[in-house]
Amino acid sequence: VTVKESGGGLVQPGGSLRLSCVGSGFTFSNYFMKWFRQAPDKERELVAEISSGGNMKKYADSVKGRFTISRDNSQDTVFLQMNGLTPEDTAVYYCNADAGGQYNYWGQGTQVTVSS
Repeated sequence: VTVKESGGGLVQPGGSLRLSCVGSGFTFSNYFMKWFRQAPDKERELVAEISSGGNMKKYADSVKGRFTISRDNSQDTVFLQMNGLTPEDTAVYYCNADAGGQYNYWGQGTQVTVSS
């Protein structure tokens, strides 16, 4: 089982990034997919989640209206489109696949830095 994020990097305030996460070794379309982030000296927080079929999406209040989560089950991929980035969005972003209980897998994370 692997969960692999990509798309992080350095962006100026107000800019955009699109994160991708590919899952393999499990039935991707059966899993809720979630994006978490962890900033230095802060707890990991849930940023966005999407149901297995993509019809339910939830966002943290801090990113509502700026971030959009989506998925392509034909490509076993979940995306996080991030617009209007601020320095407070700087963190390591982690992808999580969750089907309950032991069926929960994490990626290694991708760094997002928002700075001028």
